[in-house]
Amino acid sequence: MGTHGVCKIGVYVCHCGVNISSVVDVKKVAEQATKEQDVVIAKDYKFMCSAPGQDMIREDIKKQGLDRVVIAACSPRMHDETFRGACRKAGLNPYFSHMVNIREQDSWVTVDKALATQKAISLTRAAIRRVRSHQPLFSKEVEVTDGVLVIGGGIAGIQAALTVADAGTPVYLVEKDPTIGGHMARFDKTFPTLDCSACILTP
Repeated sequence: MGTHGVCKIGVYVCHCGVNISSVVDVKKVAEQATKEQDVVIAKDYKFMCSAPGQDMIREDIKKQGLDRVVIAACSPRMHDETFRGACRKAGLNPYFSHMVNIREQDSWVTVDKALATQKAISLTRAAIRRVRSHQPLFSKEVEVTDGVLVIGGGIAGIQAALTVADAGTPVYLVEKDPTIGGHMARFDKTFPTLDCSACILTP
């Protein structure tokens, strides 16, 4: 599969009610997707994130033998996990799905319908070409310690480490230079008291 094998890609274009379809010709986006290499099915649907929309994707994965899925819809921040879950339930590695944002990055910010549609086609085409190269990823659980790592031993890092330590949590302060204090340690006077930096840092 992927860059050295033949993929079976399914493309799903969401209307998002009228959020997308009032500006973007979603049917044309789906139609253009079918012309891309390895795309075996492309559909548009009113609410792709709904239960029927997810069922459609799951059924196609099983019936069509899809091994990659592209969803042209809203922000991945909203529904990436939704569609990954649908793929997982159909037996497909969830990381073989990819969302492309044709709402916030297209229909909501583009007035001209022809331009918005062309942009949606381009974004979807890019996602199709990208998903071919996806490799299977797997979630794993790791032990978490209750320690805190603070990177940078400048005055802000020192203060953060002290605050966390005072709360009773173990702290690891990491600094690339041989000494801590950062730029402040080099000042001979500090605002507003005009004390030397050592007078403030040492305590």
